Amino acid sequence: MTDPTPALDHAGQPVIELERDGVHYTLLGTAHVSRASIDAVLAAIDSGRYDAIAVELDEQRHKALTQPDALAQLDLVKVIRERRIAPFAANLALAAYQRRLAEQLDIEPGAELKAAATEAAARGLPLQLIDRDVGITFRRILLGLGWWDRMKLVGGLAGGLFASDEVSADDIERLKEGDMLESSFGEFARDTPSLYATLIDERDQYMAAKLRERGDGARHVLAVVGAGHLKGMARYLADETRPPATLTEQLAHVPKKRRIPWITLVLTTLIVAGIAWGYLHGGRELGRDLLLQWVLWTGGLAGLGALLARGHVLSILAAAISAPLKPFRPGLPPGMFSALVEVHLRKPAYPDFLALRDDAQTLGGWYRNRVCRVVLVFLLSNLGSAAGVWISGAAIARKLIG
Repeated sequence: MTDPTPALDHAGQPVIELERDGVHYTLLGTAHVSRASIDAVLAAIDSGRYDAIAVELDEQRHKALTQPDALAQLDLVKVIRERRIAPFAANLALAAYQRRLAEQLDIEPGAELKAAATEAAARGLPLQLIDRDVGITFRRILLGLGWWDRMKLVGGLAGGLFASDEVSADDIERLKEGDMLESSFGEFARDTPSLYATLIDERDQYMAAKLRERGDGARHVLAVVGAGHLKGMARYLADETRPPATLTEQLAHVPKKRRIPWITLVLTTLIVAGIAWGYLHGGRELGRDLLLQWVLWTGGLAGLGALLARGHVLSILAAAISAPLKPFRPGLPPGMFSALVEVHLRKPAYPDFLALRDDAQTLGGWYRNRVCRVVLVFLLSNLGSAAGVWISGAAIARKLIG
């Protein structure tokens, strides 16, 4: 094993070369919005020095870049049932951000990664997708954030979906030196150390381990990665001693939430206890009044959320019915039921998937596109239900105190 040595090559793009376990690695740092990076990748592959190519992509993003119809194969019902709709919404935010960049700069973000993958296929070279699945990264990010930081993150992503202004020159320069996912999270990523660690450092470790894990017998590997990953990957590729398979498994693991949602649990318990106390000490009339407060606020606001998403009337009804039953089915949000009803009654058609990236950029597109609208029904039903819990709790407390 040799220490990493920096060099400048390939049209001025940063390069680090090192050897480990008999394999020579060339880490080519690229800017995801630079034509020079595309030229550098093509020149490197054309040199004939490499017998394998690796790229900073996961399977999902590789399909999105190289197979325009990949989204049309999405099983939306499965996404909802497996509770992956939040990462899916984050993917839409990323796609919308990338489309804004493409329109502004007249270049597709990640075009150099696409070029590397396409050239590898054309020349019959083994291609390795070394990045971690973006959905896993998003879920690990959420696990490391508190409630308020989660709201800030979701708000920032939602704002990015519908932003119509151009991406700033500063953001573009940071993107040239950094990472697409980090850039899409904006200022929040730079101000939140735990998010930065998951977005960048964990993926540096993961991609370096994937390079060591390859078993195709290649001896000269070209790894095309964003410039922001170059130094971290080189360090882990040179110095990491843990078995690569063990490390990738650990970094791809999303632990089940073990933290008890004390605020929600305590609030719901107090509300249910308050309703029970009303029946026992205030009579049937007070008990019914308190129960009605709970049903009207939670069910009404969940249904209102589905209505604001322009959900089907039965989707609205599903949200309104399921929200008051939340204490009896913890972990199953009302948005899951309303979204499942919506996707069955208004099944997205092939054109909806084809237009998904374009429609995700505008508010009108979210209502027009049936895939986007299912996501809206899910999110707004849950938001309404959560608001209903707090408001009904306050209303019941006033009744009891008064």
